[in-house]
Amino acid sequence: GYIFPWTVCDFSLMDAIESGTVKIPRVPVDDDVSDAEHATYRNLWDHVGDELPKRAGRKAASDAEWIPPVVLQGALESLYDSYERRFRGWQRELEALGEPPPVMIVVCPNTIVSKLVYDWISGQSVERPDGSEALRSGALPLLSNVGDDGCWIGRNRTILVDSAQLESGEAMKDDFKKAAAQEIDVFKSEFRRRNPGADVDKLTDEDLLREVMNTVGKRGRLGEHVRCVVSVSMLTEGWDANTVTHILGIRRFGSQLLCEQVVGRGLRRRSYETNADGRFEPEYAEIYGVPFAFMPSDRPIDDPPLARPGQEVRALDERRALRITFPKVDGYRVEVPEERIELDHASARGLHLDRASLATWTQTAGLIGGVDEQELTKVRDARPQQVAFEIAAELLRRNLAAHAGVTKPWLFPELVAVTRRWLDDKVTLADDTPLGALLLTQFKAQAAEAVFDAVVRHPDARRDILLPILRRSDGEGSTDDVSFVTRKAAIEATKSHVSHVVLDGVKGNTWEEIIALRCELHPKVAAYVKNDHLDFEIPYTWQGRSHRYVPDFLVRLVQDDPGDVVRTLVIEVSGGMKSPGPTQAKAVTARDRWCTAVNNDGRFGRWGYVEIDTMENAAARLDVAIDALYADQPIIGEPVT
Repeated sequence: GYIFPWTVCDFSLMDAIESGTVKIPRVPVDDDVSDAEHATYRNLWDHVGDELPKRAGRKAASDAEWIPPVVLQGALESLYDSYERRFRGWQRELEALGEPPPVMIVVCPNTIVSKLVYDWISGQSVERPDGSEALRSGALPLLSNVGDDGCWIGRNRTILVDSAQLESGEAMKDDFKKAAAQEIDVFKSEFRRRNPGADVDKLTDEDLLREVMNTVGKRGRLGEHVRCVVSVSMLTEGWDANTVTHILGIRRFGSQLLCEQVVGRGLRRRSYETNADGRFEPEYAEIYGVPFAFMPSDRPIDDPPLARPGQEVRALDERRALRITFPKVDGYRVEVPEERIELDHASARGLHLDRASLATWTQTAGLIGGVDEQELTKVRDARPQQVAFEIAAELLRRNLAAHAGVTKPWLFPELVAVTRRWLDDKVTLADDTPLGALLLTQFKAQAAEAVFDAVVRHPDARRDILLPILRRSDGEGSTDDVSFVTRKAAIEATKSHVSHVVLDGVKGNTWEEIIALRCELHPKVAAYVKNDHLDFEIPYTWQGRSHRYVPDFLVRLVQDDPGDVVRTLVIEVSGGMKSPGPTQAKAVTARDRWCTAVNNDGRFGRWGYVEIDTMENAAARLDVAIDALYADQPIIGEPVT
């Protein structure tokens, strides 16, 4: 008659939610994105995963600020709208009683994304054009570690933790220590204040951050005042902060179990006091980016294709006469004219604004209980003059100051007028898309780029004002050091310093093969090379973020006499088959900025750019570009009359 001693009673998460012994998680169930099957911020990774960095990379010198994807910024600000209301309620009712504030958790996929999100939320130290340091406030005021006075606050509101590494017991990596250096210093000062007789120098950085993380939401402890935790990995199941009210998942969730584990970090109740009816009052946790759905795939898995034998590709010493050299450009500097700023209205590119997956209104609901709503009022209710003002400020701060090396505030009124004209004439809006969407960082940076290009390209401004910023330690590259093994399709080359032309794609690229053959036979081509393992890149910006563009071929033309200037043509193949937005930005930058800047520098010969967008006109397009480069025309690659 006795129960088996090893029997376990499983009280599931769903049972706990329905009985009220935990907080009720509320996830997005509806929003104002008309064509979405599910609420956008519920499956956040599907919308932003491809736009987030997987690894660290060089950035152009002009880019010192991260531009979050539009949908990610919308999710952060929408969830913050809910957090702010929850925080104000805490201020009214609980702060005077000494209760810790509500806490938001942001779960990131890697240390690169976590650092970017942390700096965006909490603020960061930035370098001014004159080399001095300044503090930039965080984008979410209640979570910013930079105060209204422009200085670090005494107690960090937002912390950055790599929970998996802290729990492993191993020493933190140097890059993470560097990223968390400011908060470590703050918590050391706080530890000294709370423990006057303790020797803080005996504490390791790992001990300190572990103590802060484990005491979030605990009265009288080091993590008491923390309001936001940006975590690289999911926090451990033993992490029992009961003040968590908001969770944002910025990572892929492959199983229902993982979803429940992440949500579980925010379900511990703050109070277990019963009401007059003897029941718990409902407590809620708002959850974005953690989809409570797991559908296993029953699709058959194809056998992997057989690997192609490796092919050695290298520069041949006996063909050194065919070597090609090129500048390594990290950015561009522009000297903005002091006289009146004019907009090149004819060539100014327009911007069609479609908020697509950006939700300006979101409703969250749980299995039981009430619902909540979050709104992006600054986007929905913005006035045109406010939009023009902020774009002009962005243009002055990011584009003109970064390129000219100095801020020129006296240009601001003219920039506002130019921007307002561009907004009126060049911006179109999709249905149900407010003009205020341009206040979101990514769209705002994109608008500033368009206005900047139209100002720089104005006929009155087309002087030698654009120059390259060369890589400091390695300003020139060549074909000398090419040596690698590939399993891609490759064809032998004869008019190239490098032994083979490696074709992109699993089965090769017919267009690239045709262009390579055309270069082999063209009488005006002295040498060419496929841009593979050359480290030849063109920096450009797209939607406010810095990227590196790798064109397909470099072609050195025949010199009429030994003393003639060296002319090199950059060729992009099949541009018309790629996404139009980024492809256009690459082509415009390569043609109007990179070639112009390098040609103005004068140390690297004459350069031109051509984009082969259809194979029907490939031969004619190439011939026109070569003739234009011989004629030293300022813009190469556009139709020539």
